[in-house]
Formats: sequence, C-alpha cells, structure tokens
Amino acid sequence: MSKNNSDQGVLFDLDGTLLDTANDLGAALNHVLEQHEMTQVPPQAFRPVASDGAKGLLELGFGDALTTLDYEQLRQQFLRYYRENIARHTCFYQGIAPLLTALNDNRIPWGVVTNKPIDLTQALLPHYPLFKHCGVTVGGDSLAQRKPHPAPLLYASEQLNLAPEQCIYVGDALRDIQAGNAAKMTTVVAKWGYIADTEVCHSWQADLLAGEPADILEFIL
Repeated sequence: MSKNNSDQGVLFDLDGTLLDTANDLGAALNHVLEQHEMTQVPPQAFRPVASDGAKGLLELGFGDALTTLDYEQLRQQFLRYYRENIARHTCFYQGIAPLLTALNDNRIPWGVVTNKPIDLTQALLPHYPLFKHCGVTVGGDSLAQRKPHPAPLLYASEQLNLAPEQCIYVGDALRDIQAGNAAKMTTVVAKWGYIADTEVCHSWQADLLAGEPADILEFIL
C-alpha cells in the first residue's frame, strides 16, 4: 500500500489490538474457576492468553482437570458471565482513539475482523462511540471460516468496496498476520497487544511491526 492513496482501508483485529479486553475475560475465567473451587489465575498469566478466547482461557485455568469436566458447560458459564460484564474493565489501548479519529478525519474506511463471536462483538462495540464509524464488523462465526483463513478479511474488504491489496490488516497474533498475508493485504503487528514475547513476532513475516498506534498512522498518511 502506498502512502497518500485515497483508495485504501484499514481492518483491525479487536481483542489485543483496538480494545484491551483481558481484564474482563480474565474475570470471566476466574468466576468459572471460583464456581468449581479452583485456583484463581492472576492477570500476568491470563493476559497473554486473552486473544485465544474462552477455549484458551479455560485450558489455562483448568489444565488437565478440563478433561474430566463438561467443557461446554464451562464455556457457557464463561460466556454468560462475560456477556453480563462485557465492558466493565475494557478500554481502548493508548493511542487507538486518536488513530481511529485520524482515519475518520481523512475519510479512510476501517473495520473490525475478529475471531470473537459476532454476538459478543456486537454487544461490546456500542459501549465505545468511535465504533459508530466502523464500516464493517466480521466475527469469528460470521462466516464458515475464521482466521487464519483469509475469507473473513476478503469478505470485509469487499464490504468496504476495496480490493484486498488496498487494505492494511492490523493484529496481535500470528493467525492475524497469516490471514492478512493469505489475503494479499499489507500486514501490521500490533506489538502493544497480547504478545508474550515481542521478539517472536519478527518471524511472522508481517510488513510492519508497530510499537504504538501512531506508527500505523505514519505508515498510512
């Protein structure tokens, strides 16, 4: 993607990229653990796993005990608590609000492509007024495929009336970069997200490693 190109758009992952949702997800995990008299998980342990959603967090909290329990029941307990408390501690990462505002001011379309279930995504976004400018929202179950498959990104670019090559995709997980590369988009690693070791992301073959949201704006404009 070239700079100063009016025919361009930006797609973002959600958890760990635009919004820091880890504390609310961790609270849901610890609620379920408490119901089963299991040891609570501290933030330093659940934050790097937050992008992996209910499955990753339940595996972290329950470990081997998960094989002896009803996983679907635990998942429903997790999702119920999370839905009821979805925006209690969640906030934009520092620098994201100015980035989205700048995209709006420059009339650069943007959207969200996440593996978070679409019903939870649609419940979460209205708590943050900037998302009223979001041009497209694709959840993990919006299509038959989810990231790292490129289909959700290709669908999102189509909804923005842009070719994939005209889009940047920003995410904090390897699956994000794999999906973006497969879709032939320009890929950007959000190093501020849920990455336990930021050195690892140098091997992900992204086009840009962004240390802060302002790096993305500098890259585009």
